Amino acid sequence: MFSMASSTLEITVISGEDIRNNRKPVKKNAFAVIRTDSQPLCRTEMDKDGGSYPYWNEKHNVEIPQHARFITVEVQCKTSAGDKTLGMARIPVSDFVGGFVPQSYLHFLSYRLRNSNGERNGIINVSVKAKVPEYAASLCSSTATTIGVPFGKTSCYGGVVPGVPVGVPIMKQYYQG
Repeated sequence: MFSMASSTLEITVISGEDIRNNRKPVKKNAFAVIRTDSQPLCRTEMDKDGGSYPYWNEKHNVEIPQHARFITVEVQCKTSAGDKTLGMARIPVSDFVGGFVPQSYLHFLSYRLRNSNGERNGIINVSVKAKVPEYAASLCSSTATTIGVPFGKTSCYGGVVPGVPVGVPIMKQYYQG
């Protein structure tokens, strides 16, 4: 992660699939809430037409604390009794921050939602991209794709030793003499 107290993520809540309320298809008014720990970060608008297959496609820039290990996405529905949580997914921050991909890589992810009883209740589709701070982006002005082997930590290559993969045709020439 970045060397700051928090990181900025660009989270797009794309859609939901097969969302139900007490095993019956949702008719309207589904929305998603994104939170870390117990703090709400953002909320989508209500989908009034999608029913059990809501579509939001809403992009949100959110600050998450550096110590956060999960982001929680809850799909809720506005009912006459108030807002009701229909399903929840806990998304590990490690799914899109760190590892072997560049920090600004756009991840498209789908997660199983579980209701309050732990039963399956649909799927949530999101995209997540860690926003690189401006000072870090200015250190690495190249927009070319880096190909290489993971090694150490560097500011511009994201811990990757640059390299070019060796193709099969080259190996055939070597062995054919």
